[in-house]
Amino acid sequence: MDCKLELVAVPVSDVDRAKAFYTEQVGFVADHDHRVSDDIRFVQLTPRGSACSIAIGTGVSQAAPGSVEGLQVVVDDIEAARADLVANGVEASEVQDFPWGRFVFFSDPDGNGWAVQQMLKPQV
Repeated sequence: MDCKLELVAVPVSDVDRAKAFYTEQVGFVADHDHRVSDDIRFVQLTPRGSACSIAIGTGVSQAAPGSVEGLQVVVDDIEAARADLVANGVEASEVQDFPWGRFVFFSDPDGNGWAVQQMLKPQV
């Protein structure tokens, strides 16, 4: 049986601000923005090329805004990814090299922490 992770809830304090950050600055695609009721608004955002999305909104998560750490996306070119983030006003770390990959780190306006990783090519 296949089991695919396709949606991760990310708690935010201001849905419109977070949606603008993820779509306009980070480059995610806005898939859905639906107000179910006065208490529930569901916004689904997907990194380009990803099979997994994030959900932000009201009534989506009981977690405190900014409490999520360790969200990660993988790219082919970390230098280009960082340049794109910075050009769009995201405060991204310098590229950091580790034995398991090259990384850039940033946080959304609430402090939810993201890592952007470029995988190292296996050595033969």
